[in-house]
Amino acid sequence: MKAMILAAGKGERLRPLTLHTPKPLVRAGGTPLIEYHIRALAEAGFNELVINHAWLGAQIEAYLGEGDRFGLRIRYSAEDEPLETGGGIHRALPLLGDQPFLVVNGDIWTDYDFSLLDKPVSGLAHLVLVNNPAHHPDGDFALVDGSVREVSASNTKLTYSGIAILSPRLFDGCSAGAFKLAPLLRQAMAEGLVSGEHYCGRWIDVGTHERLAEVERFLEARR
Repeated sequence: MKAMILAAGKGERLRPLTLHTPKPLVRAGGTPLIEYHIRALAEAGFNELVINHAWLGAQIEAYLGEGDRFGLRIRYSAEDEPLETGGGIHRALPLLGDQPFLVVNGDIWTDYDFSLLDKPVSGLAHLVLVNNPAHHPDGDFALVDGSVREVSASNTKLTYSGIAILSPRLFDGCSAGAFKLAPLLRQAMAEGLVSGEHYCGRWIDVGTHERLAEVERFLEARR
């Protein structure tokens, strides 16, 4: 199975760090955020990786190269303008092939074991959900008997972690350009084609200086 890291965001809430450094190369514990994902993916047995980028993307390519030092092969999907999550994945599909692939947001930090996702997907997507963080208390979707559903009751919702297996068929009928992933997932949920799991381990959405500091504190305590 191939994997994709979404790394095209500008990270505006992390300014001034991201004025001259792409968000995936912002460091936590002395290591760029994206490198934690790459090393975890390699350890989990993934050997083909696609990374999309836009803002200061040349720096990402210069730092990571072709992936040799990590033990995997990296290919890049460059975007002149950010295409949002759905559009970015759609653009990269020729590099990902016709089989389901793992996708992970480049701006999260987690100790999730990616080897758990190297398995067949019967529907169009399999999402990893996590407990609702303080900055997103109402969550996104519900997990009912292994199926991910959109419900109105906030007390039953969990938060989408940014980690998933997606089938290329999820993007059937889509056109090139910028568009969000969420509407495609919601349509697939309505058809009963999205499964999921609840992960209760470490997961941090590194979108602000405060949450970056949270990662730093955890890494320091772990040493």
